[in-house]
Amino acid sequence: MDYTNCSMKNAFLLEMQERGYLNQCTDLEKLDSVCNKQSITAYIGFDCTASSLHVGSLLQIMVLKLMQKYGHRPIILLGGGTTLIGDPSGKDSTRKILNQKEIKNNIKNIKQVFTKVLDTSKNKTKPIFVDNYDWLAKLNYIDFLRDVGKHFTINKMLTFDSVKLRLEREQSLSYMEFNYMILQAYDFYQLFKKNKCILQIGGSDQWGNIVSGVELIRRMLKKESYGLTTPLITLSSGAKMGKTEKGAVWLNEKLFSSYDYWQFWRNTDDRDVKNFLNFFTEIKSDEVNQLIESEKNINKLKILLANEATKILHGEAAAKKAEKTAKETFVSGGFGSNLPEIKIKKDDLNQGIKILDLLVLNKVMSSKSEVRRAIKSNALKINNEVLTDENKVISKNDFASDKVLKISFGKKKHYLIKII
Repeated sequence: MDYTNCSMKNAFLLEMQERGYLNQCTDLEKLDSVCNKQSITAYIGFDCTASSLHVGSLLQIMVLKLMQKYGHRPIILLGGGTTLIGDPSGKDSTRKILNQKEIKNNIKNIKQVFTKVLDTSKNKTKPIFVDNYDWLAKLNYIDFLRDVGKHFTINKMLTFDSVKLRLEREQSLSYMEFNYMILQAYDFYQLFKKNKCILQIGGSDQWGNIVSGVELIRRMLKKESYGLTTPLITLSSGAKMGKTEKGAVWLNEKLFSSYDYWQFWRNTDDRDVKNFLNFFTEIKSDEVNQLIESEKNINKLKILLANEATKILHGEAAAKKAEKTAKETFVSGGFGSNLPEIKIKKDDLNQGIKILDLLVLNKVMSSKSEVRRAIKSNALKINNEVLTDENKVISKNDFASDKVLKISFGKKKHYLIKII
């Protein structure tokens, strides 16, 4: 929705608009008026289907960070209850059902990302963490149908994209998933009552679920609340945000190193640089516009993006180390100290290790045939020297005095092999 002609006055909402975070709102003028008069509490819900969020959730986290900047308090709802069911929004099939132990472990790990990115030092704005299992697990089914279910019509529920698209594609939608929007609406109702939370924020695919929550609060409590969505990020290349050759770009460093994270942003498509500087850094929008106009070297802007985005998640020291490693690796052809490592036991080298086995076993490449193709096309290097022999056996003699060997696949994949 185009809000360019809307006469907003609130600084928080204005910056959301400037950065491109603002997609739809149930009543933007009223929300603008409320935010001008008081600090508000707003929530965003996150699925706990994995032990980490990925970069596809980063835009939502940046919105929470922006809330804090303007004195508002964020609630992070980690869906221990709804994850047991699975959100059908944007999905082609039913998700794998996790047990409570798996979900609790995921919640514990996911929290670490928020405590790194958000400010936890100020009482008025520090994030509140809630798990909807706390209230959903206590529901009495008959009472829930009588008190909450009566406010939902099947006709209306069938119009929402999360349901409609699955049915149009003739893909199965379980009754369990069909209930998801009612439970999400109930979450908003609970947070409104318990935490005076007046705003729910989510991705554009959550619009139907969010509107349902606003309507439920109005019907059950006769109170006004608001819903707001952020846009779906589509890359200029057509690829899905947050996917690489290695898989998802996880926000947990144990699953995706700070160096790989830096490289992900450094490899941004030229056409996406401006948007990403607005979306994923704290550089002011007018400064971003000036940088785009004045800096003709797009690679410098990509390095700026990589540094600023990595600093927010992993800290300034990690960002600087990643940039230094990249320069050592790509510019001087050296051994960057922060490259992904593969460790080999000293005893395993006594008989030598075939290069084919080394790369496949350590998942540098998926198969021996892929390694052979790389060698034939001169895409594989050992210590910056092109490898031409597919029968090469790695031995102790290949290692430098500091027991390190660098293997490069193409221009962007580099690994340090270390003897332990």
